[in-house]
Amino acid sequence: MPRKGLALYRRRQRPAWWVVGALALALGSAGSPLALAEDVPADPRALEALEALDEVAPEASGPAAAGLPSLPGLVRRAFEHDAQLSRQRFELEATREERPMARSQLLPQVTASGGYLWQDSTNVQTDPEGFGLDQPSQRPGEFDETFWRLSVQQPLFSLERWRGMERAAAQIGQSELDLALLEQDLSLQVSEAYVNAYLASRTLGLLETQQQALELQVRQARRAYDLGVGDRINLLEAQSRFDQAMADAVQAENQLDDALSELERLTGEFPDFLGFALGDLSEAALQRDWGDESAWLKRTARNLHVLHAEAERQVAASDTRVRRGGFYPEVNLNLSYSDRDSDDQLRTSEDYTASVEVTMPLYRGGYTAASVRQGELRTRASQEGVEHQRNLAAQEVRRRLRGLNGSVRRLEALQQAIESSQLFLSAAERGEQLGLRDLVDVLDARASLYDQRIQYVETLGRYLLDRLALQAAVGALGDDDLEATMDLLDRITRPAN
Repeated sequence: MPRKGLALYRRRQRPAWWVVGALALALGSAGSPLALAEDVPADPRALEALEALDEVAPEASGPAAAGLPSLPGLVRRAFEHDAQLSRQRFELEATREERPMARSQLLPQVTASGGYLWQDSTNVQTDPEGFGLDQPSQRPGEFDETFWRLSVQQPLFSLERWRGMERAAAQIGQSELDLALLEQDLSLQVSEAYVNAYLASRTLGLLETQQQALELQVRQARRAYDLGVGDRINLLEAQSRFDQAMADAVQAENQLDDALSELERLTGEFPDFLGFALGDLSEAALQRDWGDESAWLKRTARNLHVLHAEAERQVAASDTRVRRGGFYPEVNLNLSYSDRDSDDQLRTSEDYTASVEVTMPLYRGGYTAASVRQGELRTRASQEGVEHQRNLAAQEVRRRLRGLNGSVRRLEALQQAIESSQLFLSAAERGEQLGLRDLVDVLDARASLYDQRIQYVETLGRYLLDRLALQAAVGALGDDDLEATMDLLDRITRPAN
């Protein structure tokens, strides 16, 4: 399916056959030795055909009429489609059961038991004659009985069980952050694949249009060389640039295929980026001032990786406190009622009991002390993990800020270069009309303009991804950031002609 989409994309981006025919007619009329020698101006139809090759219309601006695929919508679809995320949701629900399980250890424990007993007993009371006694038996030798018992145990004091509630709350908090981290990572993966697909599709369109322009340049150089008025070096240079454009287009096609396949894997959908072209790049609304670095670094306390590491430390610390509770006594209130109905009257009974039981662990072979030391070491290890994640978050913020500031400066420079190249292209076209320049100069200027637009698009992609990653680094990535990414891409996109 991706290959089919790419083939359709290429068909939509090719110029109409009348354009190629007009170019051929123009080149044919200007291809005689006399015309080349005297540098006769090109036929106006050739210039119109060259204009038709330009995918980018500088005057086009505003959002695309049809609208690009929705990035927030794809992220939401990924949340529903991703099996790893679904697994983590079930893990969270399972972890939440730790709270009622821990609370149950503080509530009364009620048990009931019952049974049936048949017994055939021979002893001095059931068979005195067998033991040489001349007296009647006092108890039956064979009897049946039924019994049941109801007992209640209420913990009055158990430090270990009370601290289990705290550990359960910490475990739930960690599991919730596990889910939040997966959602954030999935959002970034979908955003990266989306931006890469958009950039690859636009780059592919520019490269294929550039390739068509260079193909005309190769034709003209070969014709001039065959007529003996051209230079072989110019022909080789033109052919080399055309071959490079073909190689770049194949690479962009592969990148688009990979990005679309990644989006399909993440979301279960194959979004359509066809039917769009680049509009006015000056419409891109860039944030140029990103503020003081120290202000961003303070916000790394909300970084999800830092919060997750802190949750792990809390789980380890609470687990250590539970282990320390093993040094303390436990006090339980025990209540019970039992009823036994037997053929043996001496066994028939109905009992009510109440007791307070104190249990004090004295020696368990050193297990409790070793368990506490293990918990303390794990708490220290988790604290180091928190510091590590803080350092990583700070490094990520600095890296993304440098990337954003560098991208803004490069985009501004490229915008100036594009404007200059447009002026140069207009001058070359005017010079070609006046006979001061040939068609090769026009095509050279147009190819240079395409290269600069491709560089602008690639830099803009890095800018968008750095902006999303920066928000994630401070724990502030949300739907508004995805909408802002969509808005910026819409501003530089127009429906394809």
